Amino acid sequence: MKLIGVDIGGTKCAVVLGDENGNIIDKIKFPTSDVNTTIEKIEHAISDFEEYAAIGISCGGPLDAERGIIQSPPNLLGWDNIMIKNMLEKKFSVPVFLQNDADACALAEWKFGAGRGCKNMIFLTFGTGMGAGLILNGQLYSGTSGCAGEVGHIRLEDYGPVGYGKAGSFEGFCSGGGIAQYAAAKARAIMQTGQKVSYCKSSCELSLITAKSVAEKADQGFEDAICVYKECGKMLGRGLAILIDLLNPERIVIGSIFTRSEKLLRDEMQKVIDKECLKSTAEICKIVPASLGESIGDVAAVAVAVNRMSSLAE
Repeated sequence: MKLIGVDIGGTKCAVVLGDENGNIIDKIKFPTSDVNTTIEKIEHAISDFEEYAAIGISCGGPLDAERGIIQSPPNLLGWDNIMIKNMLEKKFSVPVFLQNDADACALAEWKFGAGRGCKNMIFLTFGTGMGAGLILNGQLYSGTSGCAGEVGHIRLEDYGPVGYGKAGSFEGFCSGGGIAQYAAAKARAIMQTGQKVSYCKSSCELSLITAKSVAEKADQGFEDAICVYKECGKMLGRGLAILIDLLNPERIVIGSIFTRSEKLLRDEMQKVIDKECLKSTAEICKIVPASLGESIGDVAAVAVAVNRMSSLAE
């Protein structure tokens, strides 16, 4: 069975042709622009493919997955109450399914990646932001209003980097932007004592610090950069400990920054989990990096269609 996947991102979009096993057969990419132009490009790209059973869409939230409405995502200006499900169903006469990107990635890793075979699995984005997709009792759990998995909003400390509009949040400590904020604050404090900072030459460059630039110095053995990632690892462990005790998953799959910098995060993360978690829940939960790599966005969009078509067939 062939399926279409549409991955709508803040800067780029992809329309892919895949199958029920998560294989990507063909792909068309283009930049995201204004809503009307982008939807026209999506429709044109879908028209280039033939003989598909359904269309799956992965897009940043907020959105109404059941009604198929994109509801003003912060990284998609002008995408206000876009009834994309109805638009595409009317044009292509096949079922269309919409899912937020964290849930879509959770489906992809569950069906085709590091979460295969799990009944209870959590997927964490850990990229630009920190969000979660929850697979509970063998199915995607979205919550009463489709907002389940907003773990980035959990407060871990009263003070700290700001993420998801909240200082000291899980996203504040464990996201690309959060790591950059924490590293900049640490660099400023070090510079005020007259010492040098490996990942920042002067106070004029504080705004240029990124999670990647700090990780590069940490990988080279610079202690100040290593300490930034140790703090991030500690907070990652604190957030994971809450999820492990609350949801009792057998596996937690973590993407993006964790896949690239696991060795900088793992030890501190595990120390906190060992200290904070119930032994019975911690022992049965494996924490692993996502396995789909750069292709996860493409596979995720197809996985949305795979999951919903499988549900309809049951």
